[in-house]
Amino acid sequence: MRLLHTMIRVGDLDKSIAFYRDILGMELLRCKDFPEGKFTLAFLGYGDESENTVLELTHNWETTSYDLGNGYGHIAIGVDDVYASCERIRNTGGNVVREPGPMMHGSTVIAFVEDPDGYKIELLSEG
Repeated sequence: MRLLHTMIRVGDLDKSIAFYRDILGMELLRCKDFPEGKFTLAFLGYGDESENTVLELTHNWETTSYDLGNGYGHIAIGVDDVYASCERIRNTGGNVVREPGPMMHGSTVIAFVEDPDGYKIELLSEG
């Protein structure tokens, strides 16, 4: 068994694809419209789905926003350098909502960025 993907619902698919592709550096792997169901699925990731866990963006055509609720936590992405990643993200229009630094009660360097729908993405130093 292996984890295949994580799905989140997004209000503006083009804006969300641009964020994950252009700001976080993911590749758009595939995208398909389902006209009868009035939704589109887009899959993005850092490598082929056969070997990597990916992110599924679901866009319901008649919904422009969602209540994230209080059960959602975050998506975590490993990076070589959290500080440099935040600088690049900020310079490409991304929103850094927790500046890089050690996690509370620990030494792992983390930061948080936010996607266009308000989902939090944690950046973790892999070193």
